[in-house]
Amino acid sequence: MQSIINELHNFFSVELTVILTAMLPVIELRGAIPIGISLGLSPIHAAVLGFIGSMIPVPFILFTVRPVFTYLRETRTFKKIVHGLTDRSMAKSGKIQKYGAWGLLVFVAIPLPGTGVWSGSLIAALLDMRIKWAFPAIFIGNLIAGILIMGLSNGVFMVITG
Repeated sequence: MQSIINELHNFFSVELTVILTAMLPVIELRGAIPIGISLGLSPIHAAVLGFIGSMIPVPFILFTVRPVFTYLRETRTFKKIVHGLTDRSMAKSGKIQKYGAWGLLVFVAIPLPGTGVWSGSLIAALLDMRIKWAFPAIFIGNLIAGILIMGLSNGVFMVITG
């Protein structure tokens, strides 16, 4: 019985690690999938968990970033940080402004640092993009990124292990 409990604990610990890693800004899905594979999960399992984890912050960002930033801009402590985040995000927003939800989808789908769901959600919120367009674009873009990263990670691990 103890071995079953240990196995369940290890199993859920690995899964929770992947989900929590995917929720982090910058790392997101792009880092969580290789971590999950390196911890022994199948590529598909790691990708599904990474996808779920990376989508958790999206509604919170879309719904709360504007009022939170408005409030923080009025404080001495956070004013500079908020302006920096806003300026960096808006510098990346050209294609999203031009192409709308399609631009957002492509932006999130590109598996490079700084182009994931956190940045996409922040840009969508700052551009006041409607949730009914932003969320599906982020969802599909993240799904595409997950498939790409899963394929790349699986190929790299197959080459390494031989």
